[in-house]
Amino acid sequence: MKKTIAVIGGGAAGFFGAIAAAETYPQARVVLFEKGRNVLSKVRISGGGRCNVTNAAATVADLLKGYPRGAKFLKSLFPRFSNQHTIEWFEKRGVKLKTEADGRIFPTTDSSETIVRCLQQQAQQAGVELQLSTPIRQIRPVATGFELVGMDETLFTVDRVLVTTGGHPQLTGYQWLSELGLSILSPVPSLFTFNIPDSFTRELPGLSVSDTLVRLAGSKLQQEGPVLLTHWGLSGPAVLKLSAWAARELAETNYQFTSLVNWTNEKPEAARTSLEAFKKLNAGKFVATVAPFGIPNRLWRALLVENEIKDQVRWVDLNGKLFNRLLENLTNGTFQVQGKTTFKEEFVTCGGIALNQLHPQTLESKVIPGLYFAGEVLDIDGITGGYNFQAAWTTGWIAGQSIGQGL
Repeated sequence: MKKTIAVIGGGAAGFFGAIAAAETYPQARVVLFEKGRNVLSKVRISGGGRCNVTNAAATVADLLKGYPRGAKFLKSLFPRFSNQHTIEWFEKRGVKLKTEADGRIFPTTDSSETIVRCLQQQAQQAGVELQLSTPIRQIRPVATGFELVGMDETLFTVDRVLVTTGGHPQLTGYQWLSELGLSILSPVPSLFTFNIPDSFTRELPGLSVSDTLVRLAGSKLQQEGPVLLTHWGLSGPAVLKLSAWAARELAETNYQFTSLVNWTNEKPEAARTSLEAFKKLNAGKFVATVAPFGIPNRLWRALLVENEIKDQVRWVDLNGKLFNRLLENLTNGTFQVQGKTTFKEEFVTCGGIALNQLHPQTLESKVIPGLYFAGEVLDIDGITGGYNFQAAWTTGWIAGQSIGQGL
């Protein structure tokens, strides 16, 4: 009788784990259980349907900077399977990849179906068996391995189990795992945009400001980068990165907090010097006609309205009080955030299986031998830019390579 390795969850980590297990342990039967009728649904919608496979970070140290939670754990895993290994893995299997200016890596087809087909083909070639529409509601450790209990009470007897069921917005989504005695860190959303119902920026949807500094008032948390103005508030890389790094703090405020935006991304004193020099250079011009710091014209005019500076005011006439108020709004714009919005369809959670519960070399549970974990079910999450998929590929590959040892 062949030994059976079960993989629960047909997402990125599940497929990668199943393929790695089937290729490493051809003597075993690998069965992938997916609760839905379709697999790899998150891969399909990611990156606007293009699939941001990974990030082009040049070193492991650079790659680790993309993980608000889990970086210390991943530090020992990335040398074994990093973003460079991911690139090689897909290209070796016929998927050509390209790197964009911001470091995101996509298939040259700009279609996530390229990645989906590759994973499905590799799983099929490796002999992975797919069980679709088969949700597993319970894992029972038994003397010979495990019993998996389906929703209709169907029992599946297996020898090893890899759980790759992804993140869940509610703690109840992890109850079937906590029943096994595993520690779960309560899930909260990560990677979201800021809803600001009373902001003047809502009149400027689609406008992007390339170099800003966004801060969380009352804390040291801040992020640099582009900000996108939307009809509901603020989005873009700087906001999304801040939402990830501040995920737990912002959850505690029930998403009612103050965000500070420095549109110049210069320290206030440096910005003052720059603005004074700009004023001198453009003394005879109307303030409304020339914008400093490379600020888009539409945003600049909106900032002038907010600061009650009329169109006919010339730079030379911008007096101390008006000048100081404008400088304050440029370097320390205050926005009252009231709620959040999920970034596109990319739902990411902070929380999950506590990493100190796992053997870092194998991703096997310290509590229950033979039970492994990979992907977003773990308390690992990354910022936008391919980091979450990279964590899925890395943990899936290492768990899959380890799961058949001793069978």
